[in-house]
Amino acid sequence: MNKKMFLKVVLLVCVFVSVSAIAGDWPQWRGVNRDGYSTDTGLSNKWPSSGPKLVWKIKTIGEGFSTPSVANGKIYVMGDKDGACRVFALKESDGKILWDTKVGEPGGHKKYPGPRSTPTVDGNVIYSLTQNGDLYCLAAKDGKVVWQKNLGDDFGGKMMSGWKWSESVLIDGDKLLCTPGGTEGTVIALNKKTGKKIWRCKDLTDPASYSSIMNWNHGGVPQYVQFTSKSVAGIDAKTGKLLWRGDRPGKTAIVTTPVMKDDMVFVTSAYNIGCNMFKVDVSGATFSTKEVYANKDLQSHHGGVVLVGDHVYGTSKKTLVCMDIATGKVVWEDDSVGKGAIAYADGMLVVRGEKDGAVALVKAEPGKYQELGRFDQPDRSDHKAWPHPVIANGRLYLRDQDLLLCYDLTK
Repeated sequence: MNKKMFLKVVLLVCVFVSVSAIAGDWPQWRGVNRDGYSTDTGLSNKWPSSGPKLVWKIKTIGEGFSTPSVANGKIYVMGDKDGACRVFALKESDGKILWDTKVGEPGGHKKYPGPRSTPTVDGNVIYSLTQNGDLYCLAAKDGKVVWQKNLGDDFGGKMMSGWKWSESVLIDGDKLLCTPGGTEGTVIALNKKTGKKIWRCKDLTDPASYSSIMNWNHGGVPQYVQFTSKSVAGIDAKTGKLLWRGDRPGKTAIVTTPVMKDDMVFVTSAYNIGCNMFKVDVSGATFSTKEVYANKDLQSHHGGVVLVGDHVYGTSKKTLVCMDIATGKVVWEDDSVGKGAIAYADGMLVVRGEKDGAVALVKAEPGKYQELGRFDQPDRSDHKAWPHPVIANGRLYLRDQDLLLCYDLTK
């Protein structure tokens, strides 16, 4: 191999390593594992005063609070536009709209209209759930409808309050998991290719909340964990049988997804309820739950929490809180950007304030609050900045109604 060819090979290897170091899609609600974690590495650990570089922005995705998903070179997001709720597919590189498909009627909550769910990408199809309970399977290539259902009309679904459906559906193997809620069974498993029912958990009849279902393998039993206005519960993945349930009343809106660590399940919600830790024991085929602690020190409204090591981080009322997950003890709290949403990547937290849309870069470490950058989102609407930050393939995505911003997070 001559010197010129050798240098070309070295350059290609360096490019490959560089890309591999940051590459990671965000194909569903809160990332690959639905835990708020980005798989990206090699990101900048400090932002300039103006914030990271803005790569592109668009104002074409309609009204709503849907957080985008990113997979296979495309971005999928939902919005109310031109008299319909729609799913949009955008080009990841520049935000150009590739297609959009009507998936239901617009509206929803009178004061806060628009969809709130994140599309779920599964190979060559995507799944979306509108605020009115319209569940669609669409071809990722062109948005053509494969099948559709409605959680209210087809499954007798019932919500806990008037915000309507907000969860993002889970795909697990051949199953689609979602939460119609109601007396016929809170959680249902559908065949992901046809939409036909596989099972429904009839032993759990809570109304649906706004939280999304989580996978968990505990005691050697694959199961789904869901959080409602009345309880947190584990459901057998194969049969739909209720395995365990912890009594946990909530108010108004239950949004934050549960966090599991070892044999513990952590839940939190707002409206002066707070957080709870349940220990889930298993003896043979029998599961049982015991509440370990309950306090009001971490009251996550909508923005979720992330678990990093032995600590959970999330916003509570007006502050960012770091809490020891095993004990419920607050390690530190800071005003940061106020109440908002949170995501994790490469040792850092990205926290977005719901009021003014300010975004902060915070070190995910329990020693003390360390802010390493902050910027104000441009072109702020007059709505709450509820969509969560999304970190995929070295980029940060922020949605604000019809606006979608894309920032470069690489060094």
